[in-house]
Amino acid sequence: MSKSQRAYHWIKERIAGQDFTPGYRLVLRSIAKELDMSVVPVREAIRQLEAEGLVTFERNVGAQVSMVDDTRYRASMQALSILESAATALAARRLTAADLRHAREVNARMIESLSDFDPSAFTRLNQEFHAALYQKCTNARVLELVESEWARLAHLRESTFSFVPGRARQSVQEHEHIVRLIESGAPLGEIEEAARRHRSATLDAYLIHEHPDETPGLSAL
Repeated sequence: MSKSQRAYHWIKERIAGQDFTPGYRLVLRSIAKELDMSVVPVREAIRQLEAEGLVTFERNVGAQVSMVDDTRYRASMQALSILESAATALAARRLTAADLRHAREVNARMIESLSDFDPSAFTRLNQEFHAALYQKCTNARVLELVESEWARLAHLRESTFSFVPGRARQSVQEHEHIVRLIESGAPLGEIEEAARRHRSATLDAYLIHEHPDETPGLSAL
């Protein structure tokens, strides 16, 4: 891993973990000193994070963690619905019985958590569930983009389920449906469509909650 990649992942992990919150100023020299490297690779990492929308750069202000933007959140969820569903379909034929068993075990933990609901913990399990299904995606670039959008969402919203907790129960039911489609060898297009509808339904639930004056179904591209 190059120095710029190391700096990129170091900063990105702290944004995702909320150590660097929206508006936090990223002082390049301080980061370079922390990582024991020059400013050059840190600057390269900042540029990459800026391209992903996680960091903004303003003249006379410098680099800072992007502020939460509802429009960006919506765009990221739409992108993830396309990318993750494609990754899931591309991975489907390579998933083993053990992979599907693991996905079901995670989903079972999600169901158990409904009685004492913690949106952040539920979201972490949700990501683990989906990763179990898309991790063997045959397209490395698609996989990279999926993981990038997950990291971006972690910055934009700690948990969508904190806004729409009622969506959680329906979500775990949809998880089982997706697993069954993969298990039965359903057409890849059907698997992709089910995964996309699943992600879009979460965004729709959020939009209806936060923007009740808008027409449902705005998550569709």
